[in-house]
Formats: sequence, structure tokens, C-alpha cells
Amino acid sequence: MSERRVVVTGAAGVCGLGNDWAQVGEGLRRGRSGIAPWPPLDTVEGMRTRLGGAVDEPPLPADAPRKKLRGMGRVSRLATWAVGEAIAASGLEQSLLSGGRTGLAFGSTSGSPPDMVTFALAYGAERRQKGITPMNYVKLMSHTCAANLAQYFEVRGTVLATTSACTSGSQAIGSGYEQIRFGRQEVMVCGGAEELHEIEVGVFDMMFATSTRNEAPTETPRPFDVDRDGLVVAEGAGALVLESLDHARERGAPILGELLGYATNCDGAHLTAPDPAGMEAAMCAGLADAGISADRVDYVCAHATATEAGDVAESHAMARAYGGHTPVSSLKGHLGHSLGACGALEAWMTLEMMREGWVAPTHNLERVDPACAQLDYVMGGPREAALEIAVSNNSAFGGINTSLVFGRFES
Repeated sequence: MSERRVVVTGAAGVCGLGNDWAQVGEGLRRGRSGIAPWPPLDTVEGMRTRLGGAVDEPPLPADAPRKKLRGMGRVSRLATWAVGEAIAASGLEQSLLSGGRTGLAFGSTSGSPPDMVTFALAYGAERRQKGITPMNYVKLMSHTCAANLAQYFEVRGTVLATTSACTSGSQAIGSGYEQIRFGRQEVMVCGGAEELHEIEVGVFDMMFATSTRNEAPTETPRPFDVDRDGLVVAEGAGALVLESLDHARERGAPILGELLGYATNCDGAHLTAPDPAGMEAAMCAGLADAGISADRVDYVCAHATATEAGDVAESHAMARAYGGHTPVSSLKGHLGHSLGACGALEAWMTLEMMREGWVAPTHNLERVDPACAQLDYVMGGPREAALEIAVSNNSAFGGINTSLVFGRFES
């Protein structure tokens, strides 16, 4: 089977810096922070952190049919908004969405947490079924985003749900890439979303992985910094429209960039502790899939969440995979860690920076931890750079790693 080139024809997202590239790009350039005190955490006994990266939920179209919305929790609504914007940017018509040659791959860490709580209380603590509806389950099921998106946009091709924690969004993009590359679909709508909730924050807080700079929210998280004290959980959604090059050309679609390669693997070592060897293997496999050498990479968007062990492990993996000359930054200093959404959001932002020719710094990085590898850390302000090849990497609990390799489009 011949392999096909895969291009990006639409992209969009919503995060703590805004809901379009003009807002987000300006925020990255000017060092704005999407982190603030999040009041719901104040009511949880024992919660150490009080910070979150909440977003203002953009409204869905006023004429959206109720039957298409009733099974959506917040995570699905954020996903639907981002996908709608990406589809509009790509110029995809409804006939293409519903024609069977367009598929969808979308992920989140879980379903909508409030409905998980409602379900658990009803059946677990209160032993009742009264008041629970099938829609509660639809909102909490692990593939709620993919299922709701497919119904809302009437997608009739392949539908894939990726639920791999912090690699959910990037695995969705990679899965979509493979569907097109090997001829199974012409178009794939891909991405990830996450909904901020006490459950999501609590998982990391009980592991002492969250930042407790509660009085200085804009000064945290601090990826790679010697004074980092943990991550900040955030929410949002990102979406890319992927398309075979031939199909995109045939319909005159805008081409934002090319997805040259993708890899995903597992450390196979520990459920929560990072393994630099596994990370390095994924990075090298991504380059091999793209057919390029490490010295051609112009920028790496790191996963770096600002945990003590994670940043060190990833830095050494990058040093071995790419060498020490490649500019590296983490966008989580601006955005926080949006879990299942981060891979899609960071892929979108990496693509946009490549198109415009600059690299965002790691916000709040002032002094690199000596335990981290010696790399070209972008810090202090944005850096103008001609980017031909840019990589976006992510890692997740379970030892899951992903690497997406993007290229400036050349016919």
C-alpha cells in the first residue's frame, strides 16, 4: 500500500490565554499567564493547591438542536467548539463530513467529572437509581467527546476515542494521521479536550505533584526551573483537521503545514514515574517515521509539566534524541497542564509558531535546574526563528509517550 502525505487544513483551540490564535499568540509573546486561583478547590478538605487554568467556555451556536447537546458535559462542549472552529477554518462542507471518507479521532482523560460524581453517589453511596438518566452515563463515558462530536457533526467515517491521560490529544492526532497516510480515510478531524474539576486536580495533589504557590499564581508553573514546585491543572480543547494532500489540493483547501511523522510507545517500566529511555525511543521513532535526521529539527515543544522528576527525565531524553543545539520550550508555563487537551493544544500552537517564524519561551523559567540536560532553552522572551521542522512531544501516566513531527508545507 502506498503511503500518502498528510497536511493540516484547519486548526483551532480554547485555553486560558484565549479562544483564537490572535489572543493565544499574543499571550505567548507577551508572557501572559492563564493561571489563577480556582475557588472550587477552597472547599476540598486537605487540598494543597488552590490554582487552576480555567477557561471561559465559548458558546455553541444558538440554533444547535437540543438533541445534539443533551449528552454533552463541559468537556464535550469545549471539544465541540474547538472542532467547529477548525472545520470552519478548513472549509470542509457538510457533504464531506458526512460522506464516509471523513473520520474523527478525539481524546480526553475521562468523561465529564460532575457526572462521574453524580453516578458514583447515586449507585455507590446512596444506593438509588431515581434521578439518574442515560444522559448522565453518556456524559461520563470515556469516549464521550468522540461520540458527541460524531453525532453533532454527523461524521460517518471511522471514529476513534483515545483515552491515554496526557497523551490523549496527541495520540488522537497521530491516529488520524495513520488513517489518512495508509488510505483508510481522506480527512480526519482530531484533537483532545479536558474539563477542570476537583477530581482532576486531586489526583496530582495527593501525589504532591501540584504547585502550592497559591499567593503568586502567575509565577507558576515553572518548567525546567530550579525553583519549580509542581504543575497546575488546566482545561481546554484543541483540534486539527488532517487531510491527504491530494484531497486538500483537489478542493482548494488552505494548507497550514504538513504532519511528517508520528510515533507512540510505552516505557513498560512504571505507572507514574517517567523513564527517559522510553521518551527518547518515541522521539527517535517519530524522526524515523518522518524520514528526517535530528539535526534538521528547528524546535521542540516539550511536554515539561514542572514536576521534579518529569522535567529532568525529559530533558535528558531530548538531549540524546536531538542533541543540545535544538531550541526547546514548554508552553505549560503559560497554560498549565490541560491533561487530555495538552497534546492537541500544543500541536496547534507549534504549527502556528512554525508558520509565523518564532518560538515562545518557557514562561517563568529563570534559572535552569542543573539536574536538567544542557539544552538550548528558550527563555526570557520570544525568539524569532525560521522553522522548517518542529516537533511536539507528550508523555502520560502508564509510560505512554508520543511525538508529532510537523513540517512547513512545500509542494
